[in-house]
Amino acid sequence: MSAAAARPLVTVQSLENDMATDGGAASLPLPDVMKAAIRPDIVSFVHGQISNNARQPYAVSKRAGHQTSAESWGTGRAVSRIPRVAGGGTHRAGQGAFAPRCRFGDRGFAVPSLVLARGHKIEEVPELPLVVSDSAEAVEKTSSALKILKQVGALADAEKAKDSQAIRAGKGKMRNRRYISRKGPLVVYGNEGSKLVKAFRNIPGVDVAHVSRLNLLKLAPGGHIGRFIVWTKSAFEKLDEVYGTFENPSEKKSGYVLPRAKMLNADLARIINSDELQSVVKPIKKEVNRAPLKKNPLKNLNVMLKLNPYAKAAKRMALLAEAQRVKAKQEKLDKKRKPITKEEAASIKSASKGWYKTMISYSDYTEFENFTKWLGVSQ
Repeated sequence: MSAAAARPLVTVQSLENDMATDGGAASLPLPDVMKAAIRPDIVSFVHGQISNNARQPYAVSKRAGHQTSAESWGTGRAVSRIPRVAGGGTHRAGQGAFAPRCRFGDRGFAVPSLVLARGHKIEEVPELPLVVSDSAEAVEKTSSALKILKQVGALADAEKAKDSQAIRAGKGKMRNRRYISRKGPLVVYGNEGSKLVKAFRNIPGVDVAHVSRLNLLKLAPGGHIGRFIVWTKSAFEKLDEVYGTFENPSEKKSGYVLPRAKMLNADLARIINSDELQSVVKPIKKEVNRAPLKKNPLKNLNVMLKLNPYAKAAKRMALLAEAQRVKAKQEKLDKKRKPITKEEAASIKSASKGWYKTMISYSDYTEFENFTKWLGVSQ
């Protein structure tokens, strides 16, 4: 809970049989530990580390799968060379053993939204954090404890935990964890040797803890913050002594100081618009001088014209020349691809024959008769 959202005073709920002097102060100041920043990540991590301390190691026996006189039959019997159990007369005889692939082989406290989000029934609770008078520490009977829970509106949460008791699914039933149930309220007392421990311990789902021995496994079961806690007056008053304040270190924990939030007020708009801040900040800049965007003249014609006004005429001339080259090439291709008439074909043929005769007449082989016959030229 942030300091801005915390209430400065917490009402002490009086019980049915309280004397006029039992209740003492009608309200108590909120301890600084309840104003510290909420860190679900740290709670989840620490809860996991503490839970590991209670784990009982177990594993497969190192002799498992080797407690038999199995030997391989070797080759030549049309079976694999897996070691096989000796003997006969039973199904086990001749079965594989030893090898891994064989059968029997190797192998937060004060925020109502967090409490509601965790599933606790606190609709009838007068306020959170819930503080009761110290007369609750003197009760000895479970019936009296139930009356106290009913008087402060916490009985519904205890009944929810009682009704949720069920048998666990799976093999955990055989491992000393047969039943499961939801968590109910946590009662925190402040005086050593209080009798309320015996009164509350028989109520399903209700846990009891001393204020100097608060356990994260009880404060945040499963690593989830928001456990519903019922404080006695003496326990609530000792929180500053156990955890200290933002200014003074703890008296019980050596060198422990509560972590202070970086921002006590999360209303940024109010902070920025405050007179204290606006009086020292610089005025708003209405004219902003931004550097012009540099453009590439090779890709931007307008920028190129600023650098070279003749670029427009040069580009136009280049386009026209390109168009003329394309036109001339197309005309040349069309002329070659156009079919010729018979008269043109005959004239081309006669011209080629005349050129051929002229070539023969100027050659040096006309004196050889056989060669001229081969060429098809008559003397």
